[in-house]
Amino acid sequence: MAEFPACPKCKCEYTYSTGTLLTCPECFYEWNPDEEIKMEIVNESSDKVIDANGNQLFDGDTVVVIKDLPVKGASKPVKAGTKVKNIKLVDGDHNISCKIDGFGAMGLKSEFVKKA
Repeated sequence: MAEFPACPKCKCEYTYSTGTLLTCPECFYEWNPDEEIKMEIVNESSDKVIDANGNQLFDGDTVVVIKDLPVKGASKPVKAGTKVKNIKLVDGDHNISCKIDGFGAMGLKSEFVKKA
């Protein structure tokens, strides 16, 4: 079995060859191992959080929910148009940690909010 270098984008060690290119099975990044890899790819921030409109979000931003979101264990959903102040960005599937009036602390996915 041939030994291939780890993916320069996500550091996955299970890369494989697709002819002249190497491919990462986790992030699907393809690169030519014979070419010098640009440092911007290695340093590309995977922790950039983008809202539904493509705007980058930062800690402390205010966002607006763009669709009704059901809440497990609650009798009512978070309604579209709800303003959420002072968000905190976290790692994970629900990449926004916040407090919503009437619901308390919860996690939101950035794809369901827009920057206010």
